[in-house]
Amino acid sequence: MPAPTTPLPGALAGLAPLLDHYGYLAVAVLVLLDNCGVPVPGQTVLVLASVYAGTGHLDLAAVLLIATGAAALGNGLGYLIGRTGGRAFVHRWGRYVLLTPARMERADGFFARHGGKVVAVARFVDGLRQYNGIIAGTTEMPRRRFLAFNLLGAVLWTAVWGTFGYLAGANIGAVYHTALRYQVWFAVGLGVLVAALLLRQVLRYRRRRRAGTDADSGSDSGSGSGSG
Repeated sequence: MPAPTTPLPGALAGLAPLLDHYGYLAVAVLVLLDNCGVPVPGQTVLVLASVYAGTGHLDLAAVLLIATGAAALGNGLGYLIGRTGGRAFVHRWGRYVLLTPARMERADGFFARHGGKVVAVARFVDGLRQYNGIIAGTTEMPRRRFLAFNLLGAVLWTAVWGTFGYLAGANIGAVYHTALRYQVWFAVGLGVLVAALLLRQVLRYRRRRRAGTDADSGSDSGSGSGSG
């Protein structure tokens, strides 16, 4: 399969020989691995395959279907890893990475309330894309809920980046660098949102703990008065 004649920017150019040789298989394998905790350029190969589709070298529908299936399957594998071994790993090694039982309990509560939103948008952020499935499994997010939001996230991610690559075409170099810049701002914004939600959970936990302490103190005082 010949590569497009348009000069490709750095990361895309590096993947071009792989896509030239393996085609759809390269898309399937890299996207799957990228979504189950292995740091490979799955998003980059999705964009490149879509550029190839825009120049007639691949079929866009096939690229999107393969990438969506691979993304959903990869994240599902990550979920199984977290569900079967995540808790044991946290109990044994969590203290070495400052993941205490109390913090794990707060993470469980956070995912119980916001896990669906996290899984749906996580693929747009490097790091979260690779590990959100493992985190969802470790926090024991309900399986059906995970599967629904996992599929939604896979469809959104492939649709956005697939359409981006397909429409960019000959302008892929300039558009690619612009998109990366906006992705950084998106990641920063999402990070701020997650931090704000975590801070709110911490403040709620402290208020509940303080209220419980005050109630216990009041009970003890009442008992003391009655004894006198």
